[in-house]
Amino acid sequence: MGLLERLRKEWFIAGIVLVIAAARLEPDVGVKGGPLKPEITITYIAVSAIFFNSGLSLKTEELTSALMHVKLHLFVQIFTLVFFPTAIWLFLQLLSITPINEWLLKGLQTVGCMPPPVSSAVILTKAVGGNEGIVITPLLLLLFLGSSSSVPFTSIFSQLFMTVVVPLIIGQIVRRYIKDWLERRKPPFGTISSCVLLMIIYTTFCDTFANPNIDLDKFSLIIIVFIIFSVQMSFMFLTFLFSTRNNSGFTPADTVAIIFCSTHKSLTLGIPMLKIVFAGYEHLSLISVPLLIYHPAQILLGSLLVPTIKSWMVSRQKALKLTRQPKVPVKV
Repeated sequence: MGLLERLRKEWFIAGIVLVIAAARLEPDVGVKGGPLKPEITITYIAVSAIFFNSGLSLKTEELTSALMHVKLHLFVQIFTLVFFPTAIWLFLQLLSITPINEWLLKGLQTVGCMPPPVSSAVILTKAVGGNEGIVITPLLLLLFLGSSSSVPFTSIFSQLFMTVVVPLIIGQIVRRYIKDWLERRKPPFGTISSCVLLMIIYTTFCDTFANPNIDLDKFSLIIIVFIIFSVQMSFMFLTFLFSTRNNSGFTPADTVAIIFCSTHKSLTLGIPMLKIVFAGYEHLSLISVPLLIYHPAQILLGSLLVPTIKSWMVSRQKALKLTRQPKVPVKV
């Protein structure tokens, strides 16, 4: 694959780098009170646009069908929203005595609280040929992050409801009336959300670079990158072990869904959530850094592992098929 083709495919990751660089060069454009007025355009309009777009694109009929896999979804939810954040919290107790930047460590904890994305985990699962799991639990995410925020819980909940839940519901209602048109035209929902998300990331880092008191040391950043890759690989291996145990009840295709959906984290939901929960924090961008690293890391690791996992799944399915075939009696 050529460089241009790779950039075209991974344009969003390249876009993250570009908007952060742009924020570094001219932070005054996107700061609070600046020309872009992010306190209005981002906090309300951009975040609402992302979830309205999600409501339009979410195929309720497929979601209903997917939710029939009760055991699989229960496993993914418990691992993602109970085991994952708890394990990260315990790990951070050890890291708290190190010189690693405390705001990056807080950001690592927020990564643990995020739900999996409907996008990358599903794409990688389909690339292998497995089943897909959908877990969106903003209320549980709010409960995990609420205690770390200076914003009152009621304020967080009301803004979360107005900018996330309401636009999502409206998007679903509108979809019912223009479903046929959407199926024919197939609008680029993912691209639209990604572009809006880049704008949110840009304004977040504008606030950081405009503040001279915020400094990010390279040592902390390198360690966080290493931790993120290590956590992802360890948890993917752990979910593989759990889901392939004897009498687990999961098929090879279920295991694929579990590996990707239990360990991937949503950037699309995560960044707007952090903007709401940590509103007013001058270190918001540093808290966001681990999630911004986690996103390309999960795509990179997932892409590298797809051929191996697909090969395992196909061989495992063949083996199971052979064991279930009735034995032909031998004539004497």
